[in-house]
Amino acid sequence: MRFFYILIVFVFFSLNELSAQWGFDIESGLVFQSYNDVRIPNETGTLFSFTDDFKSGGNVIPIRLRVNYSIGDMNHFSFLFAPLNIDYQGEPPFDIQFQQTLFEAGKPIFGFYKFNSYRLTYRRDLLRSENWSFGLGLTAKVRDALIRLTTGTIRDNKSDLGFVPLLHTKIAREEEKWSVFLKGDALAGGPGRAIDVFIGGTYLLVDGFSVKAGYRILEGGADIDEVYNFTMIHFASLGAIWEL
Repeated sequence: MRFFYILIVFVFFSLNELSAQWGFDIESGLVFQSYNDVRIPNETGTLFSFTDDFKSGGNVIPIRLRVNYSIGDMNHFSFLFAPLNIDYQGEPPFDIQFQQTLFEAGKPIFGFYKFNSYRLTYRRDLLRSENWSFGLGLTAKVRDALIRLTTGTIRDNKSDLGFVPLLHTKIAREEEKWSVFLKGDALAGGPGRAIDVFIGGTYLLVDGFSVKAGYRILEGGADIDEVYNFTMIHFASLGAIWEL
C-alpha cells in the first residue's frame, strides 16, 4: 500500500497542465526464448529447463494492449494488459519431481507456462527539449503466473498471483514524422528481478496513426522457498499507435 500512496502523491504534485490526450497501443510479433528454468519446490524439486529439456509445442503470438493518457506534455499514465502463454512438450531423460508429483523419465510430458501482466504506470518527463525527452516514473504490476506439467491423466501445477512495484523510464528522440526511443519497467534485488525493456521507433503514417517496430526483452524470475524460475524471452515486435 505504501507504493500506491507514493504514486498518488507523486501524481498530485506533478499535474500542472490542463490539456489531455488519449492513445491506444497494440503490439505483437515473433518470440525467441533463451531460457526458462524451473524447480518447484525450490528445495526438494527437480531443476529442469523448458527450453532445453522440452520443445515448444506451437507458435507463440504475443499480444500487448496499452491505453495511454497524457496530461499536457509532461505527465503520462498508461494501463497495460500483456498476456503470455507458452506450450511445451517433450520426453525428458530424467525423473522430474514437481510440486507433489513425480513425472517419470522418458514419458511424454506436456508443459504450460503462463505469465500474464497487468500494469498501471505514471511517468513524468523531467527533461524535454525540441527533439529529446527523458522521463521517470513508477509502475504497479500485477502478475498472474502458472506453471503446469501433464502426462496422461497425471497433472500438477503451481500458480502465483502477486503485486510487484517497478521503476519506469523512457528516453526518446522525436522528429516530425518519426521517433526512436527506449522504454521499460525494471527492478532487481533480493530473491528476484523483473525486466521489460523495448527499444525501437515509430513512423507517422497519417495524423494520429503511427506504426511501431523494435526489439523487446523480457527477463526475470524468483529464487524463493516455494519457487525457482527464471525466464528470458526476446520479441521482434511490430505494432500500431492510435492517438486521439
